[in-house]
Amino acid sequence: MTMIEPKSASSAIRFAKGALAGSAAVLAAAYLGSHLHVNLSTTGFLDLLIVVLVARMAGFWEATVTSLVALTCLNFFFVPPVYTFYVADPQNWVALIAFESTALLVSRLSIRMEHQARTAILERGRMEKLYELSRRTLLMDPQQSPGAQIVAHIWEVTQVEAVVLFDAPTARLDTAGASSPELEAMARETHRRDRNEDHADLTTWQRVLRPGTSSIGAIALRGANLSPLLADSIASLAAIALERSRAFEKQSRAEAARQSEQLRTAVLDALAHAFKTPLTAIRTASSGLLEAGRLDEAQEHLVTLIDEESDKLNTLSTRLLQTAKLEAPETKLRQETVLISQLIDEILARHADQLGSRAQVSIANQRCATYGDRDLLGAAILQFIDNAAKYSTPGSPIAIAVDDSDGEILISVHNEGSEVGPEDRERIFERFYRSPGSRHRAPGTGLGLSITKEAAKVHRGRVWVNSEKEKGTTFFLSLPCTERRTT
Repeated sequence: MTMIEPKSASSAIRFAKGALAGSAAVLAAAYLGSHLHVNLSTTGFLDLLIVVLVARMAGFWEATVTSLVALTCLNFFFVPPVYTFYVADPQNWVALIAFESTALLVSRLSIRMEHQARTAILERGRMEKLYELSRRTLLMDPQQSPGAQIVAHIWEVTQVEAVVLFDAPTARLDTAGASSPELEAMARETHRRDRNEDHADLTTWQRVLRPGTSSIGAIALRGANLSPLLADSIASLAAIALERSRAFEKQSRAEAARQSEQLRTAVLDALAHAFKTPLTAIRTASSGLLEAGRLDEAQEHLVTLIDEESDKLNTLSTRLLQTAKLEAPETKLRQETVLISQLIDEILARHADQLGSRAQVSIANQRCATYGDRDLLGAAILQFIDNAAKYSTPGSPIAIAVDDSDGEILISVHNEGSEVGPEDRERIFERFYRSPGSRHRAPGTGLGLSITKEAAKVHRGRVWVNSEKEKGTTFFLSLPCTERRTT
């Protein structure tokens, strides 16, 4: 014995009820029409109305059965010879066929219009939910977790059973509703596979969160009131909200960093200026004591130490001022034509005692020049030379080369000795950074190379370093060539 599924049984019962109700109505109309002597046309229109009502209230197949019963009744009660199923006149055949065709066509059109109306109502409801969801995501609190807010809004607005959102960059899971470990695993797996999946039998929908071309997470939804299109729309809104929250967070961090950098620059500038006045007095006094004489050996040694250390502090203050000057947005640099060969000669002449005969200069074009702040460019080149002297093998040569081509001046300073590791070749140009291997080899503040980088930047140039253990280290400064004349 075949068992009938509950759903099939209920559908059969509904069909039987609709068909019987429609058939009873047309039978009653035919019986009353025949006793009241109503003509075929009137009864036919009444039967057509009943068929349409059955189609709207029950369905197409119920209306089809009703129309067949109505056709039989019209034939039996109104088509001559009456009370028989025989049709003598061909015109009556045409009328009956026209009635049945009209009934079926009108029923189909009525059901289709009703279906379209219901679909439009559903779509309008979905659009209202999506609008409300988008409005809530735009008003999310930036101080709270975006994932937790997104799943809460989806759960409240769409009234689904459960929502799970997996944020890939943070590996965070946020849930709302009757979530389960199974649904959470689905969200993770969806991101891993980078593929959308639908499980209509489980009323579960899995979507990858992709605001652009790359995936940033996944979302798993469970609810009988969902559809693939609605799940796609919810996933798109969630991806946009998550990406928008992340962009806002980055912007906030960047603004905080900018304000912190401005404050630090202002403090450096203030400290440097505050140091300059007492340092000048200390250097003047120590130099005066040395010039005056009448000091024993121990006293002269102490005064000399004071003079040397105050000179170092003065150099540090100068570098702090240079840093503040470079980073202050309102500062205008002095602009003039700077002949590179002449600038290098002046630097080497001022530091001949420190370098001795170690400097080896090679300049391809003695007339190559750039346009900018002479003192600042000199400080940048001097930093490269000073750096090479500190960290090179004692007594080894320091090669200084200048070349110009394609509108660019390339200044390089090469030394033998210590190597700059690949992990440090960008960071050594950061302020106050000193690579671990250089901290105990020579004194320093970590400011010099950062000043060189900023100086190159404000002159529309750039700096970088190449370093190999066997070949040594070379620092490069690239500047735009604004004047080039042959000798």
